[in-house]
Amino acid sequence: MKRTIFDKLFAWKEDQKRKPLIVRGVRQVGKTYILKKFGERYQRCHYINFEKDSKLLKIFEKDLDPKRILDDLSFYLDQSIDIESDLVIFDEIQECPRALTSLKYFQEDLSALHICAAGSLLGIHLSPLSFPVGKVDFLTMRPMSFEEFLMALEDQKSLDILNNLKLKREISELVHEHLWERLKYYMIIGGMPEAVATYCDHKDNMFEAFSMVRGKQEDLVLAYYADMTKHSGKVNAMHIDRIFRAIPTQLEQVQDRSVAKFKFRGVIPGVSHYHRLVNAIDWLEAAGLVIKVHITNSGKLPFKAFSKENAFKLLMFDVGILGSMSGLSPQSILAYDYGTYKGYFAENFVAQELMYAYEEELFSWQERNLELEFLREIKGEVVPFEVKSGSVVKSKSLKIFSEKYKSKSRVVLSGKTLSLNKENPTQYYPLYLAGKFPI
Repeated sequence: MKRTIFDKLFAWKEDQKRKPLIVRGVRQVGKTYILKKFGERYQRCHYINFEKDSKLLKIFEKDLDPKRILDDLSFYLDQSIDIESDLVIFDEIQECPRALTSLKYFQEDLSALHICAAGSLLGIHLSPLSFPVGKVDFLTMRPMSFEEFLMALEDQKSLDILNNLKLKREISELVHEHLWERLKYYMIIGGMPEAVATYCDHKDNMFEAFSMVRGKQEDLVLAYYADMTKHSGKVNAMHIDRIFRAIPTQLEQVQDRSVAKFKFRGVIPGVSHYHRLVNAIDWLEAAGLVIKVHITNSGKLPFKAFSKENAFKLLMFDVGILGSMSGLSPQSILAYDYGTYKGYFAENFVAQELMYAYEEELFSWQERNLELEFLREIKGEVVPFEVKSGSVVKSKSLKIFSEKYKSKSRVVLSGKTLSLNKENPTQYYPLYLAGKFPI
């Protein structure tokens, strides 16, 4: 399946100032597959997996001299490594902290070598002393975006429409209905590559395909729970587990409105304060399993100055995993009968698209009884985003926010098709274009 991260990998390859690259992301998001496909662009690709063979750890015990390490790896692989034309991949690098530290010396003493590392949970259970701060480049790999989902479906006509929006700046009702149907598929399947591939392989039988997708998602969730036990370190694994399970449970309570602040009371018996849960929440965020949306009580910049550390929303990293954990049937999503999930699913989807497109912290606005799902700073201006799960787009909150904070641009994301009017500062985007503003 095509992924847009390839463009970033090629840019890294051509960068004369490149450093060793760490590709990080949640389990099964496609890191290994992408790096191996990328390795096909080199004369030779040398793949090292620290999880599969513990003997590899001994190579890094003696010292961290990069030339000596390469000699030993060549012997282990039974093939020479050309520093100028080959790629070396260190996979599951979190299993060998000294290999992670060695990247610093590869950067300092052997910068000509193209070396990539991949791993889940990097920076969580590893000691800060092991981490090569300032000596590596990073790429964060997230679940497939809606656009990548269309690529996987080989829906080229839809992709052409989306890619040409800067020229045409409109989407017909016929195309909109088609894209909206695709969006509902994405709400079921999500962006985890294995779930998407499962659907693509069995899409001739929709019922069977969606049933098999749910099975894959359930397997992934079990793997995440196993990771919590294995990698939690000093953080209480039970706390991590309960918070993760509590997210869809709390979101079940959301009616057709914005997601509320995450509530600490009731998640763990006897624990009702943020400071007792902060390490577990930080662990989940660093692992990429949750999306944290900070709540600000002002429309002024900087957003962080008007937000509190213990006031935030927690959303799932993948809307498909959310549906699986919630027990929400594919049929109810296809019928667009989300019940109490309707607004939440839309908001979770938008958060995913924003994180994928912009890699920035997310903020929402709540002031008195008013709320807006997202605020973004774009070229020094505050742009409010209102998320509507259906086609009703009137918003008291957006109107009051715009008047109070003099916002020059605002965005309504909803079930309606694209509507751009230069005379109107409010721009109406369909939900599936959440990561495309401004067109």
